[in-house]
Amino acid sequence: MRTGFADRPRASTMIRGRVGVMVAPDNPAAEPELTRLLGSRADMHVARFPVRPGLDLAERLESYNDALPAMIRSFGGLSLDAMVMASDAPRYLLGPDEDLDRCAELGLLAGVPFASATLATRQAVEHAGATDIVLVSPYQPWLTELAERFWKTAGLAVTQVVQVRARDGFLPYAVTPSELIEQVELAEPAGDAVLVFAGTAMATLPVLGPLGAGNDRFLVTPSLAVAWWTLSRALGQPVTLNRVPYRRPAAARGGR
Repeated sequence: MRTGFADRPRASTMIRGRVGVMVAPDNPAAEPELTRLLGSRADMHVARFPVRPGLDLAERLESYNDALPAMIRSFGGLSLDAMVMASDAPRYLLGPDEDLDRCAELGLLAGVPFASATLATRQAVEHAGATDIVLVSPYQPWLTELAERFWKTAGLAVTQVVQVRARDGFLPYAVTPSELIEQVELAEPAGDAVLVFAGTAMATLPVLGPLGAGNDRFLVTPSLAVAWWTLSRALGQPVTLNRVPYRRPAAARGGR
């Protein structure tokens, strides 16, 4: 099954949005993937979180949450249509309700709609009408457990957790597309499962075709969710997530 999104064009001239995106210092995937997904429909302006040497992972993630007001102010007087935190791991330290409340407060500060990658993913899953998900996570086990708890608290049934590991350990930015495809397929998620990927630093666009081919899976990656949410706000018009059912050959269905 193919996963993607399409906006509903207006009869007037094409609308081009302008969005502010915040990413972690060592994230190699967010900007390339969002550039492809936003295309000509929105210009992207990026700010990176401060480098925090000497902090362990949990402390560094918490520092990203704390830095958000300053990050918003760093855009100065740049006119934006929406702002998004293209990082999901820091929000797993919070609950989904706190994530939602903080995003609302940050939106008031920014003067435009604001979302974290987790809020965008949550709304994308709701938009798709899904209630059961398979969580695919490249994070360390303790952070994966927090992610699982986050989504369960958000009201979703996590039916399976697929722990993805790069050759050198739990490093999202080091997971190759081939490693991701292999480990997800080895876990044998159902052919109609909704796969929710954690890890904005993990390249996911190259795996959409292979993991969605010949089945009815619905794949929600952070980049897809962020782009969908951003375009929905920046364009000021509905953007629909596509869930195109896989149509098996007639012979396989017992037809002619």
